[in-house]
Amino acid sequence: MAERVARLASERAVVVFTKSGCCMCHAVTTLLGELAVSAAVHELDREPLGREMERELARRLRGGGPAVPAVFIGGSLVGGTSKVMAMHLKGELVPMLKNAGALWL
Repeated sequence: MAERVARLASERAVVVFTKSGCCMCHAVTTLLGELAVSAAVHELDREPLGREMERELARRLRGGGPAVPAVFIGGSLVGGTSKVMAMHLKGELVPMLKNAGALWL
């Protein structure tokens, strides 16, 4: 499952693993959309192997909160809602997105 997550995580500059009914997932994808990022979004509750992928994401996050949303930028795991929002507030998110080729501002 680690290989599948890694492959999906590197398919675009920004990849977000979510669940369809998760309000924090919605907040992160909305933020990225407002920044004009075209992220690949994988809703784990709609994926045939979603539970296994969620366990793999939880392992990668090392128990640091819920497994979703899990945001990958440039193929690397950034983290979940708290990490992404903190980076945005510190002014670190946009430069990272630009470096990954997700923004052309």
